[in-house]
Amino acid sequence: MTDTARARKLADRIRVVVAETLQRRIKDPRLGYVTITDTRITGDLREATVFYTVFGDDEERAASAAALESAKGVLRSEVGRQTGVRFTPTLTFVPDALPENARTIDDLLAKAREADAQVREASSGAAYAGEADPYRKPDQEDDEEPGTDGKGSADA
Repeated sequence: MTDTARARKLADRIRVVVAETLQRRIKDPRLGYVTITDTRITGDLREATVFYTVFGDDEERAASAAALESAKGVLRSEVGRQTGVRFTPTLTFVPDALPENARTIDDLLAKAREADAQVREASSGAAYAGEADPYRKPDQEDDEEPGTDGKGSADA
């Protein structure tokens, strides 16, 4: 039986410990601007997946991934020391797909804006097929006479 609240708390703690250790203790020159975005842990608390992003190009991402893999032992021992769990979870570093997803969404939004601009341009000189507002308003009872129900039959 898994305790999801405990797993969530441990995952949050691992995220903080890894981020602080990367900032303060790891002095690898290959390590670029790494941001720890999320951490997920299995129900048995044995394996932790740490998601990260790197600010830079593909070369800097590859170098930062290699630096994280080489610092995995130091990070795991620090996680074990600061969390105090019986079994320190193994750490797996996975690059987060968040920046790529955001870039894709931005591209789709730009295409939608462009399509809206084309529709707006095409409809700039257009006129309504009928009246501008084809709906009858409640204060406009111009065709009805008193004593009629609006269907053409009188109640007298």
